[in-house]
Order: sequence, then C-alpha cells, then structure tokens
Amino acid sequence: MKHRARIADVASLAGVSVATVSRTLSNPDSVKPATRERVQRAIDELNYFMDGSARALASGHGHTVGMVVPTLDNSIFALAVQGLQTTLAAHGYQLLIAAHEYNLETEARQVRALLEKRIDALVLVGTHHSDATWDLVRRSGTPLLVAWATHESYPSVAFDNRLIGQLAAEHLLALGHTQFGMISGYTRYNDRARQRADGFIETLQRNNIAFDKRNLIEQPFGFPGGRTGWTRLMQLPVPPTAIFCGNDVLAMGCMFEAQKHGIQLPRDLSIVGCDNLPIVSHLPPGLTTVQLPTYELGIECAHSVLEWIEKDARPASVCLDIELIVRGTTGKPPATPDTLSANKSNLA
Repeated sequence: MKHRARIADVASLAGVSVATVSRTLSNPDSVKPATRERVQRAIDELNYFMDGSARALASGHGHTVGMVVPTLDNSIFALAVQGLQTTLAAHGYQLLIAAHEYNLETEARQVRALLEKRIDALVLVGTHHSDATWDLVRRSGTPLLVAWATHESYPSVAFDNRLIGQLAAEHLLALGHTQFGMISGYTRYNDRARQRADGFIETLQRNNIAFDKRNLIEQPFGFPGGRTGWTRLMQLPVPPTAIFCGNDVLAMGCMFEAQKHGIQLPRDLSIVGCDNLPIVSHLPPGLTTVQLPTYELGIECAHSVLEWIEKDARPASVCLDIELIVRGTTGKPPATPDTLSANKSNLA
C-alpha cells in the first residue's frame, strides 16, 4: 500500500516547521506568500490531504455542519439540503447529512455519530426528538438550529405550519365547500404534519364546520399514501368534496387515484397540496398548493449556523413567508355529490 503523506513529510519537503504547515492550512493569511507557495507546492507534490480532526484541533473549527432529516425520499428535504450545502460550501464548510426515516432511535444514533466527528453545528428538523437526542445535544454544547418548526429554547428557521392548514381551509371555505377531508403524513412523530392538520381543522371549526376524526386519513408520505387516502375518504358515508393533503406528493397520489376513477378536477372534487414542487404546475389541471420556500430555508439555515460559528453570536429565529398558489384543482363544490357517491360502489 502506498505511504500516505503526513504533515511532517510536507514540512520536510517545503523546508519549514510542522507548525508553519499547520498555519498555512488553517490560517493562510498569517504566513508569508513565499512560504505559503513552498508549502502548497509540497502539498501538491505529495498529494497531501489534511486530517479533518487535526484541522479541527488546530483551528478550533472543523468547518463541518451536520444535519439529520426525516428522509431523503422526499424532494422537499432534498431542496433544503441543496440550499444549505451550496451556501456552506461557498464559505468553506462541508455538510454531513443523515436520514432517520422517522425512527427516533436511529436519529439518536446518527446525532451521536455526527457529534463524535466534532461538527461545528447541528441542524435538526422539527421539535419532536427522543430524550436521548436532546440529552446528547445538551451535553455536547454544540450549537443546534431547528428547521421547519419553531422551538422555545433553540433558534429556528421555520414555516408557520398551522398557517399552512389555515390557508388551505380558508380557500376551500371561500369556494363554498362544507364537506372536507384531509390526507396527512403520520402525526405521531411529526410535529409539522400535526400542526398542519390542527391549523386546517381549527379553521373549519371556527367557521362552524364540524370535522369528524374519520375524515383525517394518516398515510406514509408518497403517491401510494395519497391514493389510499383518497380511496378511504370516498368510502365514508358522506364523501368530502374538498381534500387538503399534507404535502404535494400525497396530493399527486390523491389526484391520480381520483382521475383513475373518472373524477374530474375541480368539477367533482377540489384538492389542495403543500410545498409547490416544480412538477405540480405541469400536472393537468395544475395543483393548487401552499408554497413553501424550501430552498430558501436551506440558505437561511446556513446563514444562521455560520453566524453562530464564526461570530459566536446566537442567531435570531426566522419564520419564512408562505403563499397559497391557486391553480386548477380547486373550484366550487358540485351542485350534487352524485359523482363522488357513485364511485363508492366501484372502490375495492
């Protein structure tokens, strides 16, 4: 096996001390240009890569940020990761990413692994985490930023998740709907999904619309979840004429299943999503949805952690603006619900 170059090898070839090589790598402006050039030539010739732990010890920073997301099987998280990673990279920082797939024990193990790598800051999604995760964060003293939801003890970059549900409900109420359903991700370990459902239902109740708990269908995020959610809602004694979906992927699955059964949108049924993924404007008749600036959330997360790391200044919490985008899947309720009721007999 080829010998891996060490910092001492670089120092010997460049004719300088190990300390000078270390300063060149961690604080190049403190080294004379001629010396810096000799060190860089030696690094290039030896193909030397500085050990991350050594750099962290030398500079006090590892120039690394960790992030744990619920899943990467959802483009909304991927967009945020892209915004975060691009911004961090522009400032010389690396992003380490992990996904726990909605398993809190897995998340705790991932958080421990990231903290053991001496990351400079940690980003977690939402506020629902295990006691083990919170304990690890507290004991490490590592700056923690909460994303997608607000937290009373830690700074955050978030959306108002209750407002998301409220905007969807207000739009459908204004169109004249009185029979509602919702397809949500599982709310037990997902505070964002729970708050969106709460915002939707509370808005209906404030407008004197009763909402039966059977009309809230929880499914895994994904096209199959949206399809199953639509089927179960159509099997209710009184099928809804308007459905709010907790994200665009669920909404697309709901659309596909409705259209498969001959339902015309929005003549027979109205559907509202959440996210405004790029594809949803191209799916006929165009999905009405609540736009979340998720890429911008990633950028804001990067700015917040950089401020904390480099200026030792705890960042202020940020709540990003959201907007209802009205397209072709929402309209006035059908004069009679005959089309929806007729489909009940055709559902498996």
